[in-house]
Amino acid sequence: MPSSQHIDRRGFMGLVGRKGMTIGMAGASLPVLLAACSGGDDPVVSAPIAEGSNSASSEVEGTAIVGDVLDFALTSDDWAGAFGWVTFRLHEAIAEGEPAYFIRTDASDQDYAEREQLVYVPKIAGLAASGLTGDAWIVRGTDASVVLSSVPGRKDYTPAWNLHEVAWKGSPGERKSAGDVARAAEAGDLDVTDLEVVLNGPVVAWADGAMPVDTELMDYLGTGQLVSAPDTAKLEVTFKLHECFPESRYIVCDTSLAPMAEGMQIASSPELAESTEAGATGRTNVFMGGIEGSGPMGGQPSVFDSSAGDPAWSPYWDHYTYAWGDGAEARVLENQDDIWAARDAGELEEFPGTPDTGGAVFTVNCPVPVVAPNTFPV
Repeated sequence: MPSSQHIDRRGFMGLVGRKGMTIGMAGASLPVLLAACSGGDDPVVSAPIAEGSNSASSEVEGTAIVGDVLDFALTSDDWAGAFGWVTFRLHEAIAEGEPAYFIRTDASDQDYAEREQLVYVPKIAGLAASGLTGDAWIVRGTDASVVLSSVPGRKDYTPAWNLHEVAWKGSPGERKSAGDVARAAEAGDLDVTDLEVVLNGPVVAWADGAMPVDTELMDYLGTGQLVSAPDTAKLEVTFKLHECFPESRYIVCDTSLAPMAEGMQIASSPELAESTEAGATGRTNVFMGGIEGSGPMGGQPSVFDSSAGDPAWSPYWDHYTYAWGDGAEARVLENQDDIWAARDAGELEEFPGTPDTGGAVFTVNCPVPVVAPNTFPV
C-alpha cells in the first residue's frame, strides 16, 4: 500500500483536470466595492439571508444561509473559471500574541447558530467530547475579544473551536494567548464559562501567513481558493464559490491530510484527521474524468451526501473519488444513492480518498454559505 505522505502537488495535479466547464448562464461581475446584505429585516438561518448580486440575465438566484456573507454571485464574467465568488465578514482574533483572522460558518448548538446566523450542525458537537477541537476564548472587557489556541501551520490546528466565554473578576488585563488565559484562570482572575458550542471558524490569515490567492482564476484549484487577499482593514475576504449537488454552493478551506493541503493550496488541519471516528463528518463524492465539468478533479460537480441544515449534514467531508469503468456510460449523477447504485452495478470504481492515497480517506472542510438550484447540465 503506497504511503499517503508521498503525494506532492505535482502528483495531485496530475489527477486533476485542468479544463473547467463554463456554466450555461450569464455570470455576474465582481464589483469593485462589495455591498453588505440588503434589506431591513434581521435574517435567520432557516430563511433567506441575502440574495446574490446576479446579473439581470441570470435565470438562477441563490440564497445565503450564513449571516456573515456580505455578497456573492454564482458565476462571474471577470474570469474564465467555472465558479462564482462569496465575500465574508472577517473576525479578528489573537493567537500567541499575534493577530489572526477567521470566518464563521457553522455551529453545533441550535440557539447559538440561530442567534449568530450560522448553519446548525449538531454532528460536530462530538468533536469537543473527543478532544478534537481547538479552544477559542471570547474575552469580555479587553481589546483582545477572541483568543485562539492555534493557527494554520501548527500540528494542533483545527477549524473546529470549542467556545468559552471569559469574564474578568476585577479590572480587565491583557491576555493574548492560550497560556495567558489559563494562567489568569488558575490565579482566580478570570471566570471561564464553557459555552458548549463547537464553531466551524476557518482561520484565513495569521501572523506569518494567509490562505493563497488564485492569481489566474481559471481552474478549480488554481493557485488558491481566495479571489483576493484578506482585507484586514475592512475585515472582508472573498472566496471562490463552487457548485455541488444537491443545490449547494461551497468554499474550500482546509484538509486533514498535509500533502493534500499542499496540492490543493489550502490550510492543513491535522486535528480533523480523527473527526470521522467522532461521527462529525459527512461524505463528498468526487468524480475523476467521465463527464467533463467543474468538479475538483475535472469531472462533474461533486455530490454531498446531504444538504446544509439537514441533521446528517456536516461541513467536514470525508473525500471519496469515483471513476467510470471501461464500457460504462458516463452520465451526471445527482445524489449519493445513484452513485452507490452505479458502483454496485460495476459501472463506477470507488477510491477512498483518491487513487494515490492507498485507501486512506481524508477530511476536507467545505462549508456551504449559499444554496441555489444546480445549473450544471444534466
